[in-house]
Amino acid sequence: MPAIKALAAAVTLALLAWPVVSEAQSLASEGPGDVTRLTIARLHYNGGGDWYANPSSLPNLLERIARDTRFPVATREAVVTPLSPDLHDYPYLYMTGHGNVRFSEDELSALRRFLTAGGFLHADDNYGMDASFRREVRRLFPNRELVPVPLDHPIYCMVHALPDGLPKVHEHDGLPAEGLGLFHDGRLVIFYSYQSDLGDGWEDPEVHGDPTETREQALKMGINLFAYAVAQRKPL
Repeated sequence: MPAIKALAAAVTLALLAWPVVSEAQSLASEGPGDVTRLTIARLHYNGGGDWYANPSSLPNLLERIARDTRFPVATREAVVTPLSPDLHDYPYLYMTGHGNVRFSEDELSALRRFLTAGGFLHADDNYGMDASFRREVRRLFPNRELVPVPLDHPIYCMVHALPDGLPKVHEHDGLPAEGLGLFHDGRLVIFYSYQSDLGDGWEDPEVHGDPTETREQALKMGINLFAYAVAQRKPL
């Protein structure tokens, strides 16, 4: 759609012109005297799944975001729960794992407020959390469903052009990678990377031994996701 492509182009120019010292809403200080910096918040969820999987992934992604954009980013991730008082400080909430995900009713309410107020959640199935994640999404937004994110959506061209959509990093069931999303008032609030293992592609090269080009495509997708999360964020 021409309107979507025009929006993506305009946002890309804005991102490249982002000031080194930002007025952005988020918030991780690297130390005394440092400017306020953006970071990614890893979601610590209950249910038994390994929410802490892929420990080198987010530091590597933050390093590439700093290299490829002018966002003032921290070098390390934050860790939050759905009930953390600072949840709304973070533009990009990330969750991954291989096992079960379960939210309490209070956690569902907190996540719903976060997402409808301008937040963004990227759920990255690391092979094994699919069934429980889809169940929790139905509890989170009972009247909406995950749908394929069209290839002309800005998320695939915010900083890097990915005309084929979500990259496929690892094989598991022999299925293609799917970029699924949940929309609220026309805004993409949840992006679900399924059958991709995107976070594996962000890890240190020696962890999985993935080809350089595969890792590059994964990192570019992560940069686009971060850029989209920051660009579409509503003022609090």
